[in-house]
Amino acid sequence: MTPPAPTRRVEVTVDRPANGGEAVGRADGRVLFVRGAIPGERVVAEITDDRHDSYWRAEAVEILDESPHRVPVVCPAAAGGAGCCDLGHIEPGHARDLKQAVLLDVLSRIGHLDEATIAGTDLATRGVDRLPGTDTGWRIRTRLAVDGRGRAGQHAFRGSAVIHDVCVQPAPGMVDDLAGRRFTPHAELAVVLDADGTRHITELAPVAEVRHGDARRRAQQNRRRRSRPRAQVVVEGAESAVHRVGDRSWDIPVTGFWQAHRAAPQTYADTVVGFVRDHLGTGPRVAWDLYGGAGVFAGALLDHHRTGLEEVHIVDSDAGALAAAARTFDADGDRVVTHQGEVAARVHDLGAAPDVVVLDPPRTGAGERVVEAIAAAEPAVVAHVGCDAARFARDLGLFARAGYRVAQVRGFDAFPLTHHVEAIACLVPV
Repeated sequence: MTPPAPTRRVEVTVDRPANGGEAVGRADGRVLFVRGAIPGERVVAEITDDRHDSYWRAEAVEILDESPHRVPVVCPAAAGGAGCCDLGHIEPGHARDLKQAVLLDVLSRIGHLDEATIAGTDLATRGVDRLPGTDTGWRIRTRLAVDGRGRAGQHAFRGSAVIHDVCVQPAPGMVDDLAGRRFTPHAELAVVLDADGTRHITELAPVAEVRHGDARRRAQQNRRRRSRPRAQVVVEGAESAVHRVGDRSWDIPVTGFWQAHRAAPQTYADTVVGFVRDHLGTGPRVAWDLYGGAGVFAGALLDHHRTGLEEVHIVDSDAGALAAAARTFDADGDRVVTHQGEVAARVHDLGAAPDVVVLDPPRTGAGERVVEAIAAAEPAVVAHVGCDAARFARDLGLFARAGYRVAQVRGFDAFPLTHHVEAIACLVPV
C-alpha cells in the first residue's frame, strides 16, 4: 500500500477577507485562501486543496501573530468540526466590518460600480447592520443530519460525518434535548420554532450519498441530492408552522423556506417599503414580487399602500410557498395573483407594467435574462435582495448596463458567527 502523502504546511501573513469567510495571503507565488485566519495575522497553514495553478486553499493550524479581534470559539459544534459558525473565532463586531469589506469589494470588482456611487451608500457609511437580538440563539429554522446510529447533529465541514456537539445558532429549546433521542439512521431533520414558540420537527427520508471522490465536489453533490423531494414524517408538532410579519400570518411547511433569523423578515420588509417610499413620488399601482415565496414583501407593500396598490404578482417555483401565499392573501381578493414557475419564463406573462419590482433570488442570483426582462418593464423602483455577495454584485452590474443606477445599498448581518451576509439594493432608472 502506498503511504499517504506528507501534509504540507506553509507560513503566511493574511491581509484581507475573501468572499466565503477565508482570509487571503500569498505563499510560493500563489494566492492562498486560509480558513480560520483573520486578516492581519501570521499563521501556519495546512494546504487542503492545491489543484489550481493560481490559488490554493488551506486551514490555519497555528497562529503565530494573533489578531486583537480573535476570541475563543463559542460554538461547541464548530469547535468539533461542524460547518456552522465558521467565523466564531472572530469578535462579532469585527466580523461585520469584514463582511462590509467583502461587499464593498465585490460591488467595485464584480459589479463595476463607480467609487462615488459606492461611497454614498449606507453600506459604506454605516457598515453592515446588526439585526435585533443577540449574536447567538437567533436561528428559528435549521436542518440536522442523522448518523448511522440514529443520532442527530450538525454536518461536518465539507464532509459526511455528523458532529454531535450543539451549535449556538438555534434558539433556546430548539435542539438542546435531541441528543438523547433516536431517529431513522441517515435521515435528515427539519426543525422550526414557530411564532408562538412551539417546536415542529419533520424527518426527511435518507438519500444515497456520494462517498467517493473529491471532498468539495462530493459535498456539493450530496447537497443537491438532499434538496430533491423525498418522503417526510412528522415526528413532533405539525407539518407546518405559523410565522408572522406585521399583522399578517403565514402557515409554512416545516420543510419549506422561511428566513432563518427571527428578525430578518420584518427587517427586510421594512427596508423594501422604505426604499419605495423614498424613491417613488406616489404609491405604486402594480408591484411584482419575484422569487416571492409566500409573499412577505407583497404583504408589506399591500399593508403600507392599502388604497392605491391594485395588483401584486408573486412569482415562485415552489408550489407549497404559493399555496401558503394564497391562504394568507385570501382576504385581499384578486389584488394578489400567484404564478408558479421559473421567474425567467413567467415574468413575461404578468400583464400590467409594474411601478415596483422586488426580487429575492436564490444564491445563484437573478441573472441576465431576468434583469433584462425587469428593465424592459420599466419599473420606477427595483429592490434587489441578495444572499450571495458576488452574484448580488453581478446583478447590480447587469442592471447598470440595462439603464438603472444604484440609489442605495444596505447590508445585514443576518447570519451572525458565519461569513454569510444579506444585502438589499434600491435601483432606479438612469
